[in-house]
Amino acid sequence: MSVTDTSLRQMRTGRAGGPPRRRTWILRIAMLLFLGVAVAVMWVSNIWLTERFTESTRNRSELRLALYSGSIMSELQRHSVVPLLLSRDPVLIRSLEQNDFTMTSQRLISYVEEIGAASIILLSRDGRVVAATDRQRIAELRSSDPFFVEALRSPETVFTTNEPETGRFDFTFSRRIEVDNILLGVILVEVDLSRIVERWRGTSEAVFLTNSEGQIILSTEPRWRGRTEAEALDLAPAPSAIERAIEATGNWAFGDQNALFFGNDTIRLEARIPFRGWRIVSYTAYASVRERVNGVLALQIMGFALLLAGSFYLVSRRARLQSAVLQRESAELRRLNARLQREIAERQKAEKNLEEAEQSLAQSQKLAALGEMSAAVSHELNQPLAAMKTYLAGARLLLQRRRFEEVGSSFQRIDDLIERMGAITRQLKSYARKGGDAFEPVDLRDALKGAITMMEPQLRTMRVEIDQSLPRRPVMVLADRLRLEQVIINLLRNALDAMKDSPRRELDLIIAEGDEAVLTVRDSGEGITDLENLFEPFFTTKKPGDGVGLGLAISSGIVSDLGGRLTARNGESCGAVFEIRLPLLSRGEAAPGGGRAAE
Repeated sequence: MSVTDTSLRQMRTGRAGGPPRRRTWILRIAMLLFLGVAVAVMWVSNIWLTERFTESTRNRSELRLALYSGSIMSELQRHSVVPLLLSRDPVLIRSLEQNDFTMTSQRLISYVEEIGAASIILLSRDGRVVAATDRQRIAELRSSDPFFVEALRSPETVFTTNEPETGRFDFTFSRRIEVDNILLGVILVEVDLSRIVERWRGTSEAVFLTNSEGQIILSTEPRWRGRTEAEALDLAPAPSAIERAIEATGNWAFGDQNALFFGNDTIRLEARIPFRGWRIVSYTAYASVRERVNGVLALQIMGFALLLAGSFYLVSRRARLQSAVLQRESAELRRLNARLQREIAERQKAEKNLEEAEQSLAQSQKLAALGEMSAAVSHELNQPLAAMKTYLAGARLLLQRRRFEEVGSSFQRIDDLIERMGAITRQLKSYARKGGDAFEPVDLRDALKGAITMMEPQLRTMRVEIDQSLPRRPVMVLADRLRLEQVIINLLRNALDAMKDSPRRELDLIIAEGDEAVLTVRDSGEGITDLENLFEPFFTTKKPGDGVGLGLAISSGIVSDLGGRLTARNGESCGAVFEIRLPLLSRGEAAPGGGRAAE
């Protein structure tokens, strides 16, 4: 009895254990086959994709190289015709004949803005600079320079290059100016090809341009300029040199710092430019190919992983448990979503309160500036009052002597003084008023004049030399004039504070009109030590009690609201340079009658 029961139990166990054991082996074999197919597919894909992406990378590099060559030739051809046109300009010819160059530099400045050249120089027949877009170069003697000597020898436009002490190559077109075979002078147009390099930055390549002697004259790696290709690569180990050059493009990252950059790991392309034997060369790292291949392989791995996960899910006996877990997670997500919506509403409310606080801070900052100017303005009002008292006393004496015509002249002077006092008080009143959100066409020159009027007492007290360069025609922008004047006044106040301890106090105010309106404020102070945090709230370089560091932060926010941007940098010699860039208003939008209403 017990033996029979034991045998039956063993038989049942054998029949029951057979199919599960067989299914386990089938699943193991299927998994091994699946992994083998996945490895084979990825192996073949790696080889095929590497070849395909390598060829496409080379084609794109060749295309970009052709575009670079075309842009260089276009820039050179565009400027090569300028000396011919300027040599026939009747105004320049007349100025050379009459030896009158009072307005010639201004005319050259108007030309350089239109053609986009670096600078234009007019020289007399003896090689002396008589007019230039850079007025500091006037009166220089350039008779021994190659461009002047070659221009005298040739009746055509002459192209010359030379490398000054700064290490930057100069590219110039020059041509002689003559009337009836009589030499009057030479016109020189300097071309800035270095800005073409800025277009090269942003690609994954190291690009440089060489002349007929093999010298690098333009490059994305500044240290390569003036050297041959071999000398440039010998400045440091070759992998490091190309890595720095490609990193300088601004859009490249290397995963392996020890990767090679020659042989099969770098594409070197060269193209000839049909101009004086110039060549353009580019290095492209294969790391981009490897990244793209790895991206596709990652997608394949993800696909196989999803297939494997799906297979496990189908054979899993825990579907109900997983469904329950998913339901609980969905409920948790709904609760998190509701909580997130509440947090968003609270954040929006906080942002609204912050915006109101910022507006209050801006008004407080403006009123603080108004308080600082009140003492100087009171001094400004005391002078007309004293003069009025003098004129009244003189008028009383003139009335007693019956000299009525002179009395009328005294009263007219008193009226002029009253008008001046009224203008000062009206400016203070308009500045104290809160700026609104109603934008209107504003002449940037008028906004600058209004700000200077407000700051005139402080400027006169500190004996600041002001040099203004304003265009003759209106420079119209769409803005809130009061807020715009607030920004300009803040920049002027900062300039005065920066020049407080400076022995030489000079302030340059420049308005330029191109693709956008640009107002430049340049002082002769010590400059800015921390440009990175300059526009951060509560950042200040002033002594405690002299400022809280909100002026530039508020000014930057105002300019951003006007659709522009406020930037800062240090001057070449000394001082700080602030620029307000605003979108220009088209002539059709700035129609008559659209100006600011009279107060």
